Amino acid sequence: MTGPNQAKPELATPTPAEPTPGAAKLADRRGRWVAILTGALSILIGLVYLVLITLLDARGPMQPPPPEALGLTAPPTAPAKAQT
Repeated sequence: MTGPNQAKPELATPTPAEPTPGAAKLADRRGRWVAILTGALSILIGLVYLVLITLLDARGPMQPPPPEALGLTAPPTAPAKAQT
C-alpha cells in the first residue's frame, strides 16, 4: 500500500507522448522549406560576390594614391596674380 505522500507506481514512470501524425508532417515540410530558402540565399550571396569581384577587377590595376593624399607634400597653391 502506498501512503498519501507517495507516488502511485503506475504514475511514477512517465509514458512517452504520442506525436500527432499531422504535427510530424508539418515539421518536416517546414524544415524542408527552411533548407531550400537557406540554400537559395547562400547561392544568391555567392553570385552577388562573384559579380562584385568581376566589376571591381575590370577597373584595371590599382594605382597608388598621389603624395598629396598621404600628406607627404604641401598642397599646390594658386599662382599669385600679377600686379598691374
